[in-house]
Amino acid sequence: MRKVVILGTGPAGLTAAIYTARANLQPLVVEGNEPGGQLTTTTEVENFPGFPDGVMGPELMDNMRRQAEKFGAEFRRGYATGIDLSARPFRITIDETDVIEAEAVIISTGASAKLLGIPGEKENVGRGVSTCATCDGFFYRGKKVLVIGGGDSAMEEANFLTRFADVTVVHRRSELRASKIMQERARQNPKISWVLNVTPVEVVADERGFRALKVRDNATGEERLLEADGMFVAIGHKPNTDFLKGQLETDELGYIKTVPGTARTAIPGVFACGDVQDSRYRQAITAAGSGCMAALDCERYLEESAAHDWSQTLSR
Repeated sequence: MRKVVILGTGPAGLTAAIYTARANLQPLVVEGNEPGGQLTTTTEVENFPGFPDGVMGPELMDNMRRQAEKFGAEFRRGYATGIDLSARPFRITIDETDVIEAEAVIISTGASAKLLGIPGEKENVGRGVSTCATCDGFFYRGKKVLVIGGGDSAMEEANFLTRFADVTVVHRRSELRASKIMQERARQNPKISWVLNVTPVEVVADERGFRALKVRDNATGEERLLEADGMFVAIGHKPNTDFLKGQLETDELGYIKTVPGTARTAIPGVFACGDVQDSRYRQAITAAGSGCMAALDCERYLEESAAHDWSQTLSR
């Protein structure tokens, strides 16, 4: 039995761990299948307060983890494959076999990169198709790559990749969805070219892996090949909520719904923070802030539960 179990170790989960550990709740943090979250695949973080010269993503996550450990948070490898929220204590299944009981649960399992879902894509991930520029960009030094998407993530990936390669941004609309500052930064980069208003149809590969992306012109219907050495998919993320099996209310995209202004879900004692419940901002600093909210809400819940149990004991 644990007072609180935290699922996930991105900025939200680690901030929640720091706060709950300082409150002497001895949290158990389950690291998940991507310890440290998405920031571990980010090079330089320029917009996290307190780092005027920027900080490397993995370094920031490592510092957060060590800070949580300093106050007594316990970490274990593995990821949640199931959870029973129908009764207390809550029962969390880790890696299909281990079961942990908890008085409260903080869900900060984040979101995972989406794929296009076209023929040839999935089977060539790791063979020229990637969802992480900072992980794989180095392998394309002096080569040509495609970046698929039109949002902030795509612009960030494209700009980063120009350190190594010539980049072509491919987007299914004529207009980009990225913020103005990110668009301007990409537009001004001489190593980025543009193929807009086309729909990706198929990944073309041979025995060595990715060779080209077949696209259809949305205006003419004409299909053509965009030849390159690699392709980076940057079209958004899917919240990691499958293990909940519908036990918590989510929006149409699968993001967990919380009571406005709090980290509380519809089930008392269950809290959600970070990208698993935030489809709008998706920033490290907002994730960390929501992790703080979840920890404080969790602490109050446990205090109130203890007070209630004590009052029931007295009444008997």
